[in-house]
Amino acid sequence: MGCAGSSQSKADGTVKKIRKPKPWKHPQPITKSQLMQLRDEFWDTAPHYGGRKEIWDALRAAAEADLSLAQAIVDSAGVIVQSADLTICYDERVCFERTDQLDPRRLG
Repeated sequence: MGCAGSSQSKADGTVKKIRKPKPWKHPQPITKSQLMQLRDEFWDTAPHYGGRKEIWDALRAAAEADLSLAQAIVDSAGVIVQSADLTICYDERVCFERTDQLDPRRLG
């Protein structure tokens, strides 16, 4: 997770619409509080692996919002969404941000 030297533009001007992620399960049974701790640890450490903190903050806000608000957040932050479920995103400087799979809405 780090910055590439080149820049990327949205050539056709289209914005990828985000969607609700597929259900996810931890390989081991965990409690909701353990899941929330894992999520907090991820979001606290994610900016240290590359990308700008503001983009990570926007991605966290989007991941915790409903879809229409999440779309507005990523659009206004200039996030380039590669995967509609927000697992692979770039900022305007083409710094790679990969979000976690630890979303309590994904518990199946």
